Amino acid sequence: MDWQALTLTLKLSAITTAILLCLAIPLAAWLALGRSRWRLLAQAVTGLPLVLPPTVLGFYLLILLGPRTGFGRAIASLLGHPLAFSFEGLVVGSAIYSLPFAVQPIVAGFAAVDSSLIDAARLLGASPLRLVRTILVPLASRSLLAAAVLSFLHTIGEFGVVLMLGGDIPGATRTLSLVLFNQVEGFDYAAANRTATLLFVLCLAALVVVYAGPNNLATGPTSSNSRSRNRGSGND
Repeated sequence: MDWQALTLTLKLSAITTAILLCLAIPLAAWLALGRSRWRLLAQAVTGLPLVLPPTVLGFYLLILLGPRTGFGRAIASLLGHPLAFSFEGLVVGSAIYSLPFAVQPIVAGFAAVDSSLIDAARLLGASPLRLVRTILVPLASRSLLAAAVLSFLHTIGEFGVVLMLGGDIPGATRTLSLVLFNQVEGFDYAAANRTATLLFVLCLAALVVVYAGPNNLATGPTSSNSRSRNRGSGND
């Protein structure tokens, strides 16, 4: 087992997930509750990684972050090295590639929150930040958990963007998916089976832990709101 690649993969997934949650919560609030005509374009751009081939996205990021562009050279002068073929570059590429897996569950969760609560908070003068912090995030907590799990697992299995943007540098950009590819290419199927099994178990275990919770994802925020409304009707 390539423990160095396993550690790098888990580190990349954890950092990417943390960054995505910070970005996805305000973006999802704007997409779910905003009234700007630019929301449609923003939704399309956010969902683009779902349909764009990973190698295409990785190629454009490689060009953008490499020394061929002014932006890439500016980043290199700031960091002392180019983002392409570095761990930091992989974090940027992973965050962009996994963005829809973080944003879309949170948008669904925010959209399912009772609109009367949001209107009441606005009438009482709650700022957008307080609205998100005190109403949307607590009521859509299961959607946030789903976004975190999906982002983490999607980053673990990432291959095309990692290969195009990071290459295959041991200890810097070689993740488990690249290790698996190298083992298969070298006809070492026994080692490939061990790596594939580890990835399979990691992903399955994460999903089992989530679904085994008392407030599992299957119930969803909509069901929770429905139960609340039903209890309210019963009291009447």
